Amino acid sequence: MQLSQEVAPGVAWLRTVMVNVVFVEPDPPDGRWVLVDAGLAGHDRVIARAARARYGDRPPAAIVLTHAHFDHVGSLKRLADQWDVPVYAHTLELPHLTGRRSYPPPDPTVGGGAMAWIARLYPCGPIDISTRVRALPDDGSIPPLPGWRWWHTPGHTDGHVSLFRDTDRVLVSGDAVITVRQESLGAVLTQAATLHGPPAYFTTNWSEALGSVLREALQNAGDQKKTKKKGALSGAKGFAAGAGLAAAAAPLARSNRATISRQECTVLKSYRST
Repeated sequence: MQLSQEVAPGVAWLRTVMVNVVFVEPDPPDGRWVLVDAGLAGHDRVIARAARARYGDRPPAAIVLTHAHFDHVGSLKRLADQWDVPVYAHTLELPHLTGRRSYPPPDPTVGGGAMAWIARLYPCGPIDISTRVRALPDDGSIPPLPGWRWWHTPGHTDGHVSLFRDTDRVLVSGDAVITVRQESLGAVLTQAATLHGPPAYFTTNWSEALGSVLREALQNAGDQKKTKKKGALSGAKGFAAGAGLAAAAAPLARSNRATISRQECTVLKSYRST
């Protein structure tokens, strides 16, 4: 059985081929849990098995989406129906979740590499979960996740969000900051870890993407340590402080057609200076 891997108290991830989903608990724990993103299509059983291994027969309180690209909502309908739970997303993502609007087609000419080239085949049409989807509150709270808040991190999509826990500064960054050069097939296969901005071929607003990465870096500007926890991220991700996020922003600042990359649903944890 494929099981999730815990990276911080109450936070664990599961890879679905090239995309991760994240299992998150409130702070302090109150018995509830939330699934962040829903991975590629056809992985609902794998995700449900991993959830049962962690939480038994308890369904999540909700599914929260960082955004609605096909590789983050592929198993969404089946999981939401199976668990009979609401889905939360930024209001700007709702047209893509209610059948009203497609995303712009991906641009296979940016980023370089085989994965970028085949991006022209990726679906960009909307899905329709109108009966389940709800807008995240404007105040930054996440109703089923006390102790966490969402940040609007646009650029990759208009309504992209990242999730942040103040107590230990854990960041679930979605595609705003990622750690595998997704445009490269070799990097995807080997999961070679390095910090980058969002996937080039699906990013529609480069200036906003840069701003989102810089905001995440500034949030951690007081953190001077850069550390890794051996084995916790299985080589696919790393823990990083604000300096690492700033480094990830540099390629976006240099060019609107920078070579950048990703591993979905990066979980970043920065440590306060002592």
